[in-house]
Amino acid sequence: MSRLITLAIHTYERALLVRTLLENEGIRVELNNVNLEVPGFSSGVRVRIRETDLPLALRIVENQELFSDNISPAKSCHTFLVPVDFSEHSFKAAIVGCTIASRHNAAVDLLYSYIDPYISGKMQLSDSLSYEIGENGARQQMKEAGRMLMSHFAERLRRQMLDGSIPAVKLNLDVTEGVPEDAIVDYAKLHTPRLIVMGTREARKKESDMIGSITAEVLDEGRFTVLTVPETVAVEKSLHPKNILFFSNIDQNDILAMDTLYRLFGSDAASVTIVHVPKKSRFNENSADKALVRLSDYCRANFKHYHFEAVPVSQADSDSEFSQLNAVHDFDLVVVPNRRRNALSRLLRPGLAHRLLLQADIPMLVIPV
Repeated sequence: MSRLITLAIHTYERALLVRTLLENEGIRVELNNVNLEVPGFSSGVRVRIRETDLPLALRIVENQELFSDNISPAKSCHTFLVPVDFSEHSFKAAIVGCTIASRHNAAVDLLYSYIDPYISGKMQLSDSLSYEIGENGARQQMKEAGRMLMSHFAERLRRQMLDGSIPAVKLNLDVTEGVPEDAIVDYAKLHTPRLIVMGTREARKKESDMIGSITAEVLDEGRFTVLTVPETVAVEKSLHPKNILFFSNIDQNDILAMDTLYRLFGSDAASVTIVHVPKKSRFNENSADKALVRLSDYCRANFKHYHFEAVPVSQADSDSEFSQLNAVHDFDLVVVPNRRRNALSRLLRPGLAHRLLLQADIPMLVIPV
């Protein structure tokens, strides 16, 4: 048997909280030097554990806020939002979100939304809806099931935090009713997360459900910085991009978008290929090339960790030229400055971010401008 050592000395109330915290993680705890009959008269309580449990116990105690489920959204804007559906690709997105969030000392909000079948199945073209007691009970069961699945999902992440596979960050869990894309957008409007990290299916599967893609709907809003993580891409490639493709509009918003990229990933050296796809007749060919060179020179002077190369692309053949560029560079990340557009424009002429999402299995950082 491993000998017992003193982990900490606390008041009785605090010692009970620590004991509960550790025992929930399978660590045996003993409390000594306390009058358990009248705890209010005790001057201090020793929290004792087995010596072999010390590394795990220290990790838990030092990050104790991680191990208490907080089923409520964070009030601070210094958070990263990860919508989840408990699939493996959403778990991969959560790992990426937690790792990037730790670099910025940010918390991670995990959001799950479910659709109430009683409401969706009985929607009427009138001002009234009928409710029954049985249906209310079923709704409560759905919410409780969602909360339980969310707790299990968060527990998987915390286990990886405990064994050091991913950095420890604070998790906020939220389960809400609603259409997923609407729930994500409403949550982001209310809490303004620094980044939304979304897992996506591989391209051949996305083509089959092109209409109604949750990620595409969130991208089309054009209001939030979103990082997409394809299910077929290794986590390391999403965390440390070495070859980055940056689509440029040749205006000041490019600098803001580049700054956002640099703040998120700038600690790693990378090669950035800046591509300009001309729109209508805004620039003639010569002025566009000169503007692209000036943008590249500015980026070289201000974003020291990156190596920049500028490449003009024709509008008529942009998709095939993108494929050719990717074949040469094998991009780890595509960066797309994104403007919000009205619903009709999005339907008739999907934006670049929307098209790339459905065509390529490459992580994509979409930045509102």
